[in-house]
Amino acid sequence: MSFARLAAATTPTCHIGLGLAAVGRPGYINLGRERDLPQVRSVDALRTRTHELLDAAYAQGVRYFDVARSYGRSEEFLADWLNARPDLDDVVVGSKWGYTYTAGWSAEAEQHEVKDHSAATYERQRAETDALLGDRLDLYQIHSVTPESPALTDKELHARLAEAAAGGLTVGFSTSGPAQADAIRAALAVTVGGEPLFRTVQSTYNILETSAAPALAEAHDAGLTVILKEGMANGRLAAPHAPEVLRAVAEETSLGCDAVALAWILRQPWAGVALSGAVTITQLTSNLHAPAVDLGDDQLARLAALAEDPRAYWEKRGQLPWH
Repeated sequence: MSFARLAAATTPTCHIGLGLAAVGRPGYINLGRERDLPQVRSVDALRTRTHELLDAAYAQGVRYFDVARSYGRSEEFLADWLNARPDLDDVVVGSKWGYTYTAGWSAEAEQHEVKDHSAATYERQRAETDALLGDRLDLYQIHSVTPESPALTDKELHARLAEAAAGGLTVGFSTSGPAQADAIRAALAVTVGGEPLFRTVQSTYNILETSAAPALAEAHDAGLTVILKEGMANGRLAAPHAPEVLRAVAEETSLGCDAVALAWILRQPWAGVALSGAVTITQLTSNLHAPAVDLGDDQLARLAALAEDPRAYWEKRGQLPWH
């Protein structure tokens, strides 16, 4: 399994990965983008920023990089970076299919992405991903599975995914929405030839949204690698937007709110990889302090009390503007 290489990494930040959702396209829902990214977000400007982040991340021990077909040109930017560095054989690359990017490189587009979990979309997007990443792709995930997703019941799709897995590709899924736990449990039940289909799960998990925790623990116990996304709740846990309790704990540790928020995630015994969504090198470096944060029981309890009802959390997330 490709993720064995990541689990065996010896760098201090081996459990932090870098996700390129926020730098692969000009518009996204993270707070503070107007401050963090260039005013002119041309393809070349964001390609340069992405490569700078990848260089900094690799130099500081990050080995897992996460992209998706719907993240604008994220696969292209990562492929360019990898092609210029053919000797980096310890990098693990994950991408996702199931959403099509439709914004045409505009932050003001009426529709930014379209979801479709059909076998036909898998075949089309798999070919597009292969054209860019080729054999550098280690993990291919169904993007944002929900309990009602046809990807959970489509036997033809399962057969095609199992064929890809037999060829050496790790097959996984990601989840979104207030019913993540239900989606995870449904995906764990998917088998082909009596064998579990999925080897990884990537879910939204942070101090504010903890509802998937029991199901993620079950996935871990079933042998899946657990990848955790949106650890900063799309900027809601970063200064200056962070809750007062988080700011207080950060002050006690003498580190940033972001490092504390990611450290809280990494304290979960089933957490495999926590993704950084940094868009500046300063943010990335601060995020990478997370493994060094030592949180006491009282601090952990105070942070845990910030958890929101998942329906309220996802409603707030849905109201964040693309900008």
